[in-house]
Amino acid sequence: MAGNSGFSVSGYGPERSKMSMSRLLARDSLVRRLDWPILLSALALSAIGSALVYSATRNRTELVGDDPYAFVLKHLLNIGIGIALMAGTIWLGHRTLRTAVPILYGISVFLVLLVLTPLGATINGAHAWIVIGGGFSLQPSEFVKITIILGMAMLLAARVDAGDRVHPDHRTVVQALGLAVVPILIVLLMPDLGSVMVMAMIVLGVLLASGASNRWVFGLLGTGAAGAVAVWQLGVLDDYQIARFAAFANPALDPAGVGYNTNQARIAIGSGGLTGTGLFKGSQTTGQFVPEQQTDFVFTVAGEELGFAGAGLILVLLGVLLWRACRIARETTELYGTIVAAGIIAWFAFQSFENIGMTLGIMPVAGLPLPFVSYGGSSMFAVWVAVGLLQSIKVQRPLSA
Repeated sequence: MAGNSGFSVSGYGPERSKMSMSRLLARDSLVRRLDWPILLSALALSAIGSALVYSATRNRTELVGDDPYAFVLKHLLNIGIGIALMAGTIWLGHRTLRTAVPILYGISVFLVLLVLTPLGATINGAHAWIVIGGGFSLQPSEFVKITIILGMAMLLAARVDAGDRVHPDHRTVVQALGLAVVPILIVLLMPDLGSVMVMAMIVLGVLLASGASNRWVFGLLGTGAAGAVAVWQLGVLDDYQIARFAAFANPALDPAGVGYNTNQARIAIGSGGLTGTGLFKGSQTTGQFVPEQQTDFVFTVAGEELGFAGAGLILVLLGVLLWRACRIARETTELYGTIVAAGIIAWFAFQSFENIGMTLGIMPVAGLPLPFVSYGGSSMFAVWVAVGLLQSIKVQRPLSA
């Protein structure tokens, strides 16, 4: 019997201990290589957003009924699902998703096309949703942002990462732009102008990061300006969207009508002062003077109740997230990772600027949520997937990078 003391079978004894140790070391290495400033900034923004969403909705009986926690509980659920999607994205890895781009692209285009069918629904003036049921809805344009980034990155980086070229050639750029134009035109037909603006900035950021000729960048800017004029002249925009631009150009225009939102937003932010009126104590928020305050105008809650200090903290956290994303884009050794990170940077930077700018009256109202802060499942899922992509680029680069 004593002679059997060293007996082991595959999967047991010393071999099993070695396998378990290697798994623990790999898991520890992954945790250490995560970009924690990005993760903690996103978590902090989501936590602040939860408090702001609760403050904005707890008294709105037409939204929450008899349960003041209805919206914030859904918001927390959305955050939880978003974090799970981030973890899944890291586990799959951005390189694995690169091989699945054709499938993801096809699904996203199919979903935005569904919005144009009777299955599509209009919410808050935008015909950009698919109602799933049970109080839940899906905004496919949020996920199109991700597939545009991944698809363009796949095309632009293919021959460069393979070592065949230093920069993408003109033919490749045309293919990448064609891939982006299809879903953008579909979203424009909804019309969801805010999402189109974000997608246009993503395309611009991707081209700049790819090393494509500057002629393409300037050509895209010129085409964008001409396209904006054409959209205006051809009557693609709905009346309420035209009215928003008119109110932006002339803030005194119809202050009780189309200019009401922005006027009340500025009043709310201005009344907060340096330290704010106190969480859940804002008169504008409690009095429900600012419409859509849990989504598009959530920054007004921060400005009124947390003041300049609290609103500034949101800006700092967004700044940290963007700074670390820029560092990831700069340090990765593959063009594909650089382009993906740059597309996410352009997305987050422009959407944050537009959302906060419209509450301050320096940008037109475009119906865009504040990343990680505003209420909304589709937006929350998409931004957490983007964080997962950034983390994957960070952890999968060579240790020497």
